[in-house]
Amino acid sequence: MGLKRMTLFAIAVLAFGASAVQAQIRITEVAPWSSGNSPLGADWFELTNFGGAAVDVTGWRVDDSSAAFGSSLALNGITSIAAGESVIYLENASSLASEFKTLWFGASAPAGLQVGYYSGSGIGLSTGGDGLNIYTGGGALQASVSFGVTGAGPTYPTLDNTAGLTGSISTFSAVGVNGAFTAFGNSLEIGSPGVAVPEPATALLVLGAVGCAGLARRRR
Repeated sequence: MGLKRMTLFAIAVLAFGASAVQAQIRITEVAPWSSGNSPLGADWFELTNFGGAAVDVTGWRVDDSSAAFGSSLALNGITSIAAGESVIYLENASSLASEFKTLWFGASAPAGLQVGYYSGSGIGLSTGGDGLNIYTGGGALQASVSFGVTGAGPTYPTLDNTAGLTGSISTFSAVGVNGAFTAFGNSLEIGSPGVAVPEPATALLVLGAVGCAGLARRRR
């Protein structure tokens, strides 16, 4: 299990006793090159809930670097993001969800992994540099990132924003870092898409493993 997944699972466990903490949605991964350099043929991005309670994302919207709510597109297919959960939004079609899971995980996609979509004109993530802005249905900005050139090859790593930073992001995914791996169906693609929140019993075991790992490092 990658560090990213262990960390986010631990966040989910802590959230059970921190329901008063305001939920925070952040953009944690972006693949602007996927429409032109992947068998999937669609760009995608990941949202993660860093807060202590589930977030109802019904009616939420997305825009690119124009950062204009009036030209934003609806985010579809997902109504709620649990504490510690990471979900994927694909460009153009809901029918690509199963293809996305097969491309990245083969037959071993995480149970409960949520894949939504956005469709319409006016938004296309550019490999020459672009941005993403996430809004509530009422127009309140919830998350925003910008990025430079991507997809130069020969490999195609996603933009890794595991820390959930706002503003310019430039770190590319690397195998073994923050849980990143090569896609099952295309070894040129590198990323760490999605974290499904585990059942409570499993989550407690993961949290214990994270704690033990930290203790072991301190003793060295």
